Amino acid sequence: MEKLTKILEKIDNLVWGLPLIILIIVTGIMLTIRLRGIQIRHLGKALKYMVKNEEDGEGEVTSFGALCTALSATIGTGNIVGVATAVGILAGGPGALFWMWVAAFFGMATKYAFYYIENGMGSKWKWLAKVFAFFGACVGLFGIGTFTQVNGIATAVQSFFDPDKTNTVNIFGTDYSIAIVITAVVLTICVGLVVIGGIKRIAKVSEFVVPFMAIIYIVSALTLIISNIQLLPGAIKAVVYGAFGIRPIAGGAIASIAISMQKGVARGIFSNEAGLGSAPIASAAAKTKDTVRQGLVTMTGTFIDTIIVCTMTGLSIVMMGSWANENLEGVQVTTDAFQKGLYFISDN
Repeated sequence: MEKLTKILEKIDNLVWGLPLIILIIVTGIMLTIRLRGIQIRHLGKALKYMVKNEEDGEGEVTSFGALCTALSATIGTGNIVGVATAVGILAGGPGALFWMWVAAFFGMATKYAFYYIENGMGSKWKWLAKVFAFFGACVGLFGIGTFTQVNGIATAVQSFFDPDKTNTVNIFGTDYSIAIVITAVVLTICVGLVVIGGIKRIAKVSEFVVPFMAIIYIVSALTLIISNIQLLPGAIKAVVYGAFGIRPIAGGAIASIAISMQKGVARGIFSNEAGLGSAPIASAAAKTKDTVRQGLVTMTGTFIDTIIVCTMTGLSIVMMGSWANENLEGVQVTTDAFQKGLYFISDN
């Protein structure tokens, strides 16, 4: 397992290196210019279309169902683990949150443009679909999908129910917390029941679960932020200062900006998946007579995921100072922030 982890780390460093990040951002900038800032001009219309389905369109699921299916892969791990990883003291610091906003802004144009990519390259490029399918499956398994999702859930469950691993069971020579084993069994059964039903069942479950999950999380984050509102100006200041190297970390201001930019953009893309090509898979099954309209709906996913939810997570982590704790990583950073912020409420 350790060898596999090291291999994945090397691939991760290569994939999320500056060349690819620059390529995705430059693409987003070009699309923003060519589409004349569509993410600004038509955001209101896109949000309206998001909840207004076309019943007589061709497809298998509603536009909202397709959006929720895409969001189900981003709201959760990307917002909780991704943001925490980006703004951690050993990563990009608070400034990474600013670059996540930049990635999301230009990523909205990329999300919208999937219709034009499909119809603009011609039949001679269909072989790219096979390449995308192969790498998409690999990414779904080892990257943005199952491994990351399950690891985030397992870490959170163990931290809450059995942080000291006092109750364990040995499986194939490794001791696992009983809480994690039970979670794994329940999670496997639930995922199996949903996935076996195909895209229609996935969309129906997502339509119920995703809005409920998002609302609960947003309310919790807003409660934390409002209850500690006196810390908000300092958090925003830390984000801006960190983004532009005004308060440099080890290695100097230029290194600070580069690290914040790389971690912020990488985790921003990890969170909203703009440019990765996952959202069009769900959108392709949507009932719609106008693919451009569905492109607008798809674009709102990036806005909701990063501009709204990730911002709340990032500000909560910076406000509570959890980002500066070197002993925490991943989901533990977010958990620590919410424990501190919400404990303050209950204590008063």
